Amino acid sequence: MTLDPTDRRLVAALATGLPLVPRPFAALAADAGVAENAAIARTRRLLADGTLKRLGLIVRHHELGYRANAMAVWDVPDDECGAIARRLAVAPAVTLCYRRERRPGWPYNLYAMVHGRDRGQVRAAIARIAAACELDRFPHAILFSRRRFKQCGATYVARERT
Repeated sequence: MTLDPTDRRLVAALATGLPLVPRPFAALAADAGVAENAAIARTRRLLADGTLKRLGLIVRHHELGYRANAMAVWDVPDDECGAIARRLAVAPAVTLCYRRERRPGWPYNLYAMVHGRDRGQVRAAIARIAAACELDRFPHAILFSRRRFKQCGATYVARERT
């Protein structure tokens, strides 16, 4: 990946996340040393050409009162997994959904993260999702988080020291 100096500054500034201000791209642009419209246009281009894979959001659930977090996992037949995963991914309570290959001793291939204020709320949400997506017919497990890890975005380039 070859980036010009302006793109390098922009990507480095994006790595720390957009600030929670009324015009986040204006703040990002100031940090990267470009105009706001240039920061937006360059970010769009970097996303379109695949240099940046995505621009996502990290929600600090715990601070919002969501203290119960669980990864629900299912063992779904491979030929059904794609269609079910597409339905699962858009369920309102699901914040993360993905498919992985099974491993020896671990039969699950479909994963969904669900957050709630307490474990009962999370279990109820998973039950509703499973019924709606016809997942309740497959082996599954609910894995509640026991501790939190710091979440951060991807780092593509190092920030230049000034």
